[in-house]
Amino acid sequence: MAESKVKRIGVFTSGGDAPGMNAVIRSVVRTAVHMGIECIGIRRGYHGLINGDFTTLDFNSVSGLSRRGGTMLYSARSKEFMTEAGQDRAIATCKLLGIDGLVGVGGDGTFRGLQVLARRGIAVIGVPGTIDNDISCSSYTIGYDTACNTAIDSIDRLRDTMQSHERCSVVEVMGRHAGHLALYVGVACGATAVVIPEQELDYEHDLIEPIRRARINGRTHFMVIVAEGVKGGAYEVANQIREATALDTRVTILGHVQRGGAPSARDRVTATHMGYEAVRLLVEGKSGRVIGQQEDRYVDFDIEEALSMKKSLDLQTYTVMGALTGMEQVKLRQE
Repeated sequence: MAESKVKRIGVFTSGGDAPGMNAVIRSVVRTAVHMGIECIGIRRGYHGLINGDFTTLDFNSVSGLSRRGGTMLYSARSKEFMTEAGQDRAIATCKLLGIDGLVGVGGDGTFRGLQVLARRGIAVIGVPGTIDNDISCSSYTIGYDTACNTAIDSIDRLRDTMQSHERCSVVEVMGRHAGHLALYVGVACGATAVVIPEQELDYEHDLIEPIRRARINGRTHFMVIVAEGVKGGAYEVANQIREATALDTRVTILGHVQRGGAPSARDRVTATHMGYEAVRLLVEGKSGRVIGQQEDRYVDFDIEEALSMKKSLDLQTYTVMGALTGMEQVKLRQE
């Protein structure tokens, strides 16, 4: 194998943090060290790239990082990078530091930034890190499993008090534009109903009737999971339930607690594999690629293709949810 032309790479995290981002950083750094490549950590995403906020990373500096939540490189969203002047400054930083390639970890917004850099001649690789699991080219994104487990643990605890007081609990989980997290959590915790952005919701048929059916069958407490992107949010859903059923209905917003905590085994292992793949692609002279997972394989897509793809909801899981709650006739929006 010919000696790689890649001598120095940068790694950064951007957008919303996700459990497992630190594991990606560790994998990128140690893979780079193994291949004789120097690694620089860019702090605060594109904001740091614009302003030259960086730190050198080596084998020891990332020791024990896989088990930590959050991101040691911090994360931020940068409006300045959306301007041509901001992009010019980011590229100037890459040139000044002699960076031969960038690994960016994040979601759709992060990848669109990498797309801009790739079009302007910077070698980039994207790694999907988002709890929403909404990156179209990958069946799984880093952080999703941990976020689901965190939400399920919180809901299980909440169910204990709901059962004691014979209440209906409406729990809002993250998912501004996609209902993957809400649906998965709803199935796992045995929810009475799930409300997601993709759903064409008929309150009476899809929400109130499953609650009534559960009560007729002997249930005295009810759990409804709502994705944050649903119109009106959890409070509107709770109001509809309260007015139609006279149930004591309480709202719980799980919020950013879902982003925190030590990553699960799946997120640590997936992050490690994807970090390795990112460095390998750069060493092979590849650029403008996004790492993805398809079944048990790690694959990569051209970033232009990846950003043009659409990801639909898991219809099999939705069918199972419907069979267990009586929501089987609900139609989903087709993007």
